[in-house]
Amino acid sequence: MDTHEVKQTARQVGDNRAVELLARTGYAASGVMHLVLAFVALKVAWASSGENADQSGALALLAQNALGKALLWVLVVGFAGLALWQLTEAIAGGGEAADRAKAVGKLVLYAALSWSALGFAKGSGTSSKQQSQDFTATLMSHTGGRILVGLIGLGVIGVAAYHVHKGWTEKFLQDLVEHPGNFATQAGKWGYVAKGIALLVVGGLFVLAAWHENSGEASGLDGAMRTLQQQPFGQWLLTLIALGLAAYGVYSFARARYAKV
Repeated sequence: MDTHEVKQTARQVGDNRAVELLARTGYAASGVMHLVLAFVALKVAWASSGENADQSGALALLAQNALGKALLWVLVVGFAGLALWQLTEAIAGGGEAADRAKAVGKLVLYAALSWSALGFAKGSGTSSKQQSQDFTATLMSHTGGRILVGLIGLGVIGVAAYHVHKGWTEKFLQDLVEHPGNFATQAGKWGYVAKGIALLVVGGLFVLAAWHENSGEASGLDGAMRTLQQQPFGQWLLTLIALGLAAYGVYSFARARYAKV
């Protein structure tokens, strides 16, 4: 099969109605996860909760009851569907090289989320914070590892800035086939900004881990949330971030309906 045939096959898969429905389910799944994550963040802010304020904490909370476990399987399927759709975009998408690279990045992200949700659905989920620290420690054990960790941190900071810019300028509306309404637009705006701020702290922690040669500082989103909570007026800062994450969850439901798929 030559390159043209591979692209043609990928395009046909991407245009398949079932794949489209799976991708839209994935956006709805993202909405569920962000709403639960917002709830966990609020618990950390005001109840000094020991739960991880990250994706694994949200998934672990869902795994605590029958309804949550059923939702976990929806997340598994939805995120897998989004990963499949991003794969077709990476292969057959008509955009620039940067668009294809972005599709690859999203493919990896959604595949990882699907795999993580599967682990919690089966009762064998692992902490995102621990995975981040283990990954950083492994990198730092190799020559040039500190530089790589620092570059990862700078990369995450770049993604954070992009999220803030995309939210503040409402560029995310370009991802939709039509305007979702003012409420969803405002939810998306503040949701992207809040995610960007959280990611900014995540990236900063990676840079500090590299600078101090301490993998324990690269504690992912949970570490970022707790760092915010420990600042002056930290409870209120984390509350604002939690509300922003909830807003992003609301926007994700609108995106499930209006996304360009």
